[in-house]
Amino acid sequence: MLLDIRPRPTAPWEPAWALHPTVLIGTAVLGALYLWGIGPARRRWNLGPPAEGWRVLSFMIGLAVLLASLNGPIHDLSDYYLFWVHMAQHLLLTLVLPPLLLAGLPGWLLEPLLRRPPVRVVGRVLTHPVVAGVLFTAGLAVWHTIAAYDLMMREHGVHVTTHLVFMVTAVLFWWPVMGPGTSLPRLTPGMAMLYLFLAQIPMQILGAIITFADELLYTWYAAAPRTWGLSALEDQKIGGLLMWIIGNLWIWGAMSVLFFQWAREERGARSEEEIAHTA
Repeated sequence: MLLDIRPRPTAPWEPAWALHPTVLIGTAVLGALYLWGIGPARRRWNLGPPAEGWRVLSFMIGLAVLLASLNGPIHDLSDYYLFWVHMAQHLLLTLVLPPLLLAGLPGWLLEPLLRRPPVRVVGRVLTHPVVAGVLFTAGLAVWHTIAAYDLMMREHGVHVTTHLVFMVTAVLFWWPVMGPGTSLPRLTPGMAMLYLFLAQIPMQILGAIITFADELLYTWYAAAPRTWGLSALEDQKIGGLLMWIIGNLWIWGAMSVLFFQWAREERGARSEEEIAHTA
């Protein structure tokens, strides 16, 4: 049996804005690298045109999501009090954060790095839809097994590693849909819709299993001080519903965007054909 290593609160939750140095430093480094890349590095090596304002805004919102997810009330509630807040945190880190960061990257920003053959080969393997989809869904499935989840909650280092795995595999997962540049090709809108449809099935199954469980799966929350009048089992069912319903609605929303993009491209192609026939 695993030892309960992490200290646990015994009093009800009170709002607080605890800040964690590793998260602050990591976010600051990521933001500094981005600003250096789109600013001094771009000008020094003439990498490309200035980054559009909406891209910079998207990346900065992504950094804000990262900070909010891993600090303050979300961190404390998810770590010690409520399973459903932990599921919301995971959805932010895997479904909201990566698209914001990827949308913020100009296509030219990573091209110098990807021109190196070893880097390009590894990148193409990791962002291949089959590999990226399997890595992402396998990570979610493994870390939501009872034994792995219990280990993650009791060992802080394992918990940090889990979040890193979620974020990295989520970036890989979203890359075939909206990755920047041409060195690592992304899917056509039609194929990207199929990719997302298949990838969301394991999340639906996992969310349904958690929702319909008649007993508490994740015992870490059994001893948590009850918050907002929720029993541990009610808390677990809400968390399952978040993954099952909200998570998949988000992916279906992305599929809707791809559908309209696909329809727009088809209309453009037909218009070009009509012009060619009349010329």
